Amino acid sequence: MKEQYDFSGGKRGAVIKANKEKITIRLDPDVVDWFRKQVEGGGNYQSLINEALKAHIKQQGESLETTLRRVIREEIKAEQQQVAA
Repeated sequence: MKEQYDFSGGKRGAVIKANKEKITIRLDPDVVDWFRKQVEGGGNYQSLINEALKAHIKQQGESLETTLRRVIREEIKAEQQQVAA
């Protein structure tokens, strides 16, 4: 460890500027509780909400055929897992 450090070029504030926009949003308590429970073992519920919103936006751009194919694959996989258990 040095005896002295040169902070003459330093700036106050956050070390790294985040590329996220800070907003205020009002969500129902049960929605927030659900997301918080999903990350009880560790993690960030706000990031989980962000990912859920991104997934929803992505799905909005899907064609009906793509959506149906995705849902059918998910249902088949869930059924196969249930039968295997």
